[in-house]
Amino acid sequence: MYRSQVLDCKTNTRSLNFSGGPGALPESVLDEAQRAIGEVPGTGQSVLGISHRSDWFRDVVAETEENFRMLLDLPGHYRVLFLQGGGTLQFSMVPMTLLRGSNWAAEYLHTGYWSGKAISEARKEGPVRVAWSGAAEGFTRLPDPDEIRFSRNAAYLHYVSNETVEGLQFDEPQGLENVPRVCDMSSDFMSRPMDIERFALVYAHAQKNLGPAGVTVVVLRDDVLESVPEGLPAMLDYREHVSAGSIYNTPPVFSIYVTMLVSRWLRDEIGGLGAMAAINRRKAEVLYQTIDASGGFYRGHADPGSRSQMNVAMTLPSEDLERKFLKMATAAGFYGLAGHRTLGGIRASLYNAVTVEAVEALCSFMRFFQDCQPGEAR
Repeated sequence: MYRSQVLDCKTNTRSLNFSGGPGALPESVLDEAQRAIGEVPGTGQSVLGISHRSDWFRDVVAETEENFRMLLDLPGHYRVLFLQGGGTLQFSMVPMTLLRGSNWAAEYLHTGYWSGKAISEARKEGPVRVAWSGAAEGFTRLPDPDEIRFSRNAAYLHYVSNETVEGLQFDEPQGLENVPRVCDMSSDFMSRPMDIERFALVYAHAQKNLGPAGVTVVVLRDDVLESVPEGLPAMLDYREHVSAGSIYNTPPVFSIYVTMLVSRWLRDEIGGLGAMAAINRRKAEVLYQTIDASGGFYRGHADPGSRSQMNVAMTLPSEDLERKFLKMATAAGFYGLAGHRTLGGIRASLYNAVTVEAVEALCSFMRFFQDCQPGEAR
């Protein structure tokens, strides 16, 4: 059964991509990018060789920003930047901008692997208060609202909206409205509608839902630019990138171009973030239903109330079975299902470009694999 499903939902010989990153890209985007590698229509050049100072590329940056503004309903007092360095560089740029020289501590929520990385970098710039940590419980859940005591005088609050490794996702913005709210949305940005005006700054590297690795999107409010301290290296100063229109130095032209194609896909083929959210909810429901119906054979890492729609982390009854599962899954045409190196187990990432049909094929394989293991939990 699962073999025919895999074949039915594939349009070529590529495996179905469930990797935590770089993630799947839409087929129509891959086709267009492939043509552009040969030659971008009307330019006589491959996209890999077109100058970042050309009018063509400036138009690409402008359209990508405009598409993002439309999809997010972004007000004029927010800026959109396309930077390098991944989310990891933002772990440093944010505290350099908002914590350096501040009279207050920054507040962080420690909800998993990536928020822990951000905390370590912020502490190099100034005092950090961890408002809540899930470390003692193995990062299996997110905090209830009454468990956190936020400070009204924090320099800013930082949290990760979706913990990619552990599979935990917030549904609502965290923190107090009078404190600048900063969010790492690297693995769920543009996967659902959001009220951007509740955030001072959000950032997301592209290789989950937006495009290929190499570009990081930063959306920040104008008042954040007023907080930038003097003396920062130009590459670490948001003002320089705003002034240069995201072309301060040689940017990742191809990555931004593909991100533009993805933004068109979201706009035209999907029909916006509301429609994308409905598709993502369906994918997550299908997979979690399969886990919950397995009688404990598949065990989700996250508590049900904290489950992510983007990343589903799970374990099997033994590591031997997990290795067998991964080997058979790869042979069956499923790619990238190994859990993060720090957690192990299995992880299925359901980013925007992963189709409902692909998730249904994975679930069929999961049921088949369980049925082939006599004597295990049902």
